[in-house]
Amino acid sequence: MRAHDARRDLVVKSIDLHTGSLRFVRPRDPAVLLSQEDEVPEAYPPYWAKLWPSGVELAYQVSVHDWSGTSVVELGCGLGLPAVAAALAGGRVLATDRATDALAFTAANARANHAQVQTMLCSWDAPEPLTACGPWQLVLASDVLYEQRNSDALIALLPRLVTDDGAVWIADPGREMVPEFLTATRAAWRTVEVVATRRQDVQMIRLAGPPR
Repeated sequence: MRAHDARRDLVVKSIDLHTGSLRFVRPRDPAVLLSQEDEVPEAYPPYWAKLWPSGVELAYQVSVHDWSGTSVVELGCGLGLPAVAAALAGGRVLATDRATDALAFTAANARANHAQVQTMLCSWDAPEPLTACGPWQLVLASDVLYEQRNSDALIALLPRLVTDDGAVWIADPGREMVPEFLTATRAAWRTVEVVATRRQDVQMIRLAGPPR
C-alpha cells in the first residue's frame, strides 16, 4: 500500500458469518482514494473500498456451506469478504479485481483470518490470464451488474469460467441491468434462479449448466 494517502487511514471491522465472524480492514474514507495507477475512466469513486451490502450477504451465504476442496474464483473482489469466507469454508480460492489496491486489501483480510486466498489482477475486457487458470466449480461476484458493459462482459465471460457441473453465485441489490442479464442467461444456461436472502435489499442470482 502506498504511503501518504488515505490507504493508511484504516478502520477494523467484522461481519457475522454462519460459522463465526470475519475480521477485515478497509479505508476509512473511500471517496478520497482516486489512484492514478489503478484508475480506469469509470473507476471513481473507488468502489472496491466500500463495504457493500451485497458483498456482506454473499460472504454469509457462502459460509453456510462446506466448500472443502472446491475451486472458487471471486470476480471484482473489492475487500474480498466472499473470497475469505469461501477459503474459511475449505475452498481453494482465487480473488480477482482490476484494482491493485483491492487485491492488497483482500490479501490483508485473508491473512487477518488465517485464510489462504490467491489474488490476480484482471480486467474483464482482457480476461485471458484469468480463463487460462480456470475453470472453477464456484464463481462468486457481488453487485457487479450496475453498468451495461459489466452485464455484457459477464454474459460472455461466465461460461468460460465455470465447470460443467459448477455454479455461479451473484449477489445483487436490484440493479437495473439485472432483467436484461437474466433474459440472456435464461436463454443459454440450463438453470437460472433468483433466490431471496436474509436481507430484503439483496437477492442471489444462481446459474448452473453453462452453455458450451
